[in-house]
This record gives sequence, C-alpha cells and structure tokens, in this order.
Amino acid sequence: MTSRIPRDSRLRLVRPRPLAAAPRAVNQRHPRRAAPRPPEGTPAPAELAGMARSRLAGAARVARWADAALGPGRAGATGEGTAALSDASAERAADTLGLTADQVRADWDTARLAGLIEVHGDSARPGWRLRAWNRDDSAVLRGWVALFDAWSLACPEPGGHEPAAVAEVVSAMPQVLSFLQLSAGPVPVDQLLDLLQQRVTELRTERCEIPYDPQPAPATEAGEPVGPAASGPLPVAEPADGAVLAPLLDWALRALASVGALTYGDGQATLTPLGSWAVWVKLEQICVAAQSPAGNIEQSAEDMLRGCAQLRPNAARAEYRAWLAARPVGSAVAGLLGAARGEDALLRGLAFEALRVVGAPAEPDVRSVLDEPALRPYALLWLAEHDGADAEDAYGVLTREEATWLWVDTAAAVADHGEAPMLVRHLEAAVQPTVPALLDEVRAVGHPRTVQVLVALAAAHPDPALAKAVRRAAFQVHTGGS
Repeated sequence: MTSRIPRDSRLRLVRPRPLAAAPRAVNQRHPRRAAPRPPEGTPAPAELAGMARSRLAGAARVARWADAALGPGRAGATGEGTAALSDASAERAADTLGLTADQVRADWDTARLAGLIEVHGDSARPGWRLRAWNRDDSAVLRGWVALFDAWSLACPEPGGHEPAAVAEVVSAMPQVLSFLQLSAGPVPVDQLLDLLQQRVTELRTERCEIPYDPQPAPATEAGEPVGPAASGPLPVAEPADGAVLAPLLDWALRALASVGALTYGDGQATLTPLGSWAVWVKLEQICVAAQSPAGNIEQSAEDMLRGCAQLRPNAARAEYRAWLAARPVGSAVAGLLGAARGEDALLRGLAFEALRVVGAPAEPDVRSVLDEPALRPYALLWLAEHDGADAEDAYGVLTREEATWLWVDTAAAVADHGEAPMLVRHLEAAVQPTVPALLDEVRAVGHPRTVQVLVALAAAHPDPALAKAVRRAAFQVHTGGS
C-alpha cells in the first residue's frame, strides 16, 4: 500500500531562478567610476540634448508621421525594396505636414540615420529613440551622435572623384575634427586643407607594403650587385594633391555642417557645442584604448574575448571599451558576431556582453541574426535590454524552447570552462520546475552539445538518483531514443 502523503523528490529542483542567474553572476552590476569631465565651457547634457532635439525636430516629426501612417498593415512606405521613401508616401507626408516632398525625403533620411525610423520591407516603424525622445536626454544624444557618425551619408559626395580619394578623406576627417576641437575656435579652411593633405599622405604611406619577392639590386660600375639581392628601394607613397582634396574637403565640411557638427562659411570652420562635445567623447574613447589594462587591443575579436574570460566584470568591460574604441564600429560588431558563431559557447555569451558596451550602433546587426538559432536567444535578450527592460525581466521575451536552448548553451560554457559545482548550481537557472521536465525539454530542443552537457552534469552531481536519470537522458539523446 502506497502513501498518499506527497514526498519531496530528489529529482526536484531548488527554487526557480531567472534563466541566466548562474552565468550572469559574473556580470553583476558594480558601481561605475566617475566619468571624465568634458572641457570647460561644454554645455550640460540637458542643454546639449535640447540642441540635438532642435536639430532633429524635422526628422522626429516625419518619424511620428510614419509611425501613424506607415506602420504594419498600412500602405507601403518605401519603393522598389529600398529604404528611400516612395513618391506616393512623400506626397502624403508633404500634404499632412505642410512641407514639400523634398523636405520630407530629407527629414526621412535624417530620421533613418539617427535611428528614429526603422524600415522593414515596405513598412516603417519607430525606433526605440523616438519612444524615449521627450523623456530621455541620453537617447536624444545617441541619436544625434549616430547622425554625426554617418555624416558622409548625409550629403551626396561630389561627382567626378575616385572612390578611393573619397574614402581617404572620410578616413582622414577625424584628425581634422580633432584639430578643430583642440583649436576651440574658427580655423581657416586653408589650414584644414594642409592638415588633410598631411593625413591623407600618412594614410597612403601606412598602406605601402615592402615587397617580399626578391628584387634586383643596383649594380656597381664593375657590375657587382651592392648588398643582398633581396634588398631594393622601399615604396614611397604618392603625396596627396591639394587641388584634388580641396573640393572633397568642401564637401566634408558642408556635410558636417548639415548635421549640426560645425558652422562653415567665410573661408573658415568652427565646431558647434554639439560637435565639440561629440569629438571630445571620441577622443576620450581613444584615450581609453591607449590604456587597455590587459593588452588585448591588437587581438582579433575571438582572441580578445578569450583574454577577457578570466577578468572580473569591470575589468572585462574596460577591455571591451578599449578594443571597440580602437576600430570602426561596423567591423568591430561584425568581428564580435563572427566570434559568437563559433563553437565555444563562452565566447558567444562574452560577445554579446561586448555588444552591450557597443550599444545602439550594434542594433541593426543584432537584429540581423535573429534567424540564426544559436544566436537568437542572445540577440532577443540584447534587444530587450536595449529597449529598456531590466536584465532579469528580459528573459520573458524568450519562448520556452529558446530559454531551454540558452540553458544548454550556457551549461556547455560552464562545462568547458567552469568547475563541477558551478555546473550543478546551473540547474537553478533552468525554467523547468523539476529535473525530469528539464530533461524532457532538453532532449527535444536539439542543441548540438546536449549529450556532452548531460554527461558532464551526471558526472558532477552528487545525488546518485539524479545523476542516473541524467545519464539515461544523455544515452537516449545519443542513441536517438525517447
């Protein structure tokens, strides 16, 4: 005769905890060090945000119109699969807002560059910054900085120039902007042109490579070669031509003026308060890069993440910031996502921690990996936190299957790089209330590391009954049984 009194099963998990409670223990929030103060005379953040709101007022107005008129299920926003506003939509907006169609298109492009509008197929939806536009100064400043970073797209480049020359000017402009910021006043365009010539020549010199093939050595009068045969004259970069660069500098200054970074006229240029603040922020990032504590700046994304695996959270974030500041955002984000696609689950988690440091500029790339099963749970959590969700509450965006996949993936990281007790504690992070329920869903989720994770968990767990059940599940997954 069996008892009707319910008993605690040794296969019952301890109290449920959020999914990533165990792996995110190393990512607990710690007080941040005081941020460096901007130069004297820089307006307060609230005042800077007011300037940015004023500069982007037209873009915000068009974005709100698009939110109401071009959302899902409404008439198409764009034409022919491009992000450009269709003629019909531009005319509708012009009639509604009292603008010309050209003004609407210009504000539409600005709104996209500032992250106020996101285009998906033939529909448009507001970006997260538009939702926070009136209450979050940091969201406004991030939107303007995104526009500032995209200055070369804000104004069409002049025709008749080689793409390589345009690219050189775009690459050299940060140094020109730094000079303007340090000058703290008007600078003659002729002086900026001299600086641009020097910087472009430096860039060309840096690209020159010493040939590795044996080169013929110069001969003496007697016909004997001088020095080793492999030696030869080093390549010399062609100096930049001021006549070619002058119209490109004019284009760059006009484009930067169009986004509100500087004023340009009467043969001189001056940074606006917004532009001076943005350039100072960039210079501070370079200083952070120069002070990398662990020396991972020159490493690839994968090697950098491996180097950060044993660091404490604050030290790891400092490394991420330094590594990111030393390279363009686009290539840095691509490198981190490439590392996340590898077989090492620990690097997958660390890559998305680094992407949290990147912030808003990484959003389009993170959204683009939502269709990749191995990255989708991480991307969904990143996007939820990016949209303002608390780190613990963000897990509500995952389906049960996605949460289970993430549990297995994190367990694989613990099994590969952690200790046995940590793997046992990782059971607390599962969403399932009992081990049998967890094992059933783990078998069904199809993670490629399922067998290894279960074998490692069975070997680590001190409870013989639970270990036996986990081993049986591992065998069933291995043999394809149920």
